[in-house]
Amino acid sequence: MTERLSYYQASPEALAAMLALEKATHALSIPLRLRELVKMRVSQINGCAYCLNMHAPDARAAGVSQQQLDVLAAWRESPAFDARERAALGWADALTRLEASGAPEADYAALTAAFSPRECVDLTLVINVINAWNRFAVGFRSVHPMRKDAA
Repeated sequence: MTERLSYYQASPEALAAMLALEKATHALSIPLRLRELVKMRVSQINGCAYCLNMHAPDARAAGVSQQQLDVLAAWRESPAFDARERAALGWADALTRLEASGAPEADYAALTAAFSPRECVDLTLVINVINAWNRFAVGFRSVHPMRKDAA
């Protein structure tokens, strides 16, 4: 894959705004571990290798187990996730696939059963921000660096 353009260089102002938004999500009510789990799931759905490569080590460092990462693509069939994680993942799936899902009542009901109103909004912002990053990286064909542990 060949990078189409460097969006960091093409519009530093746009990226400054994205970075500020990303930084703002760090102060929200959603714990780092859950934020990283959601970022991984959304990036899987969007096929964003750049973000998956970036967030996998971050997710592990935040306490997401290797088993959870291994089965994340099939989270609905796995017992590796608790009710709060399932609600967050269901909401992430619904909002990322909005054109197909329409954010169904069942996903919203699970969300509101597991999260406070503030957490619902905060989680929605986290989902929106990683979707935006994925659209930059996939749209402009960002190529992730190879890690030292790559075989």
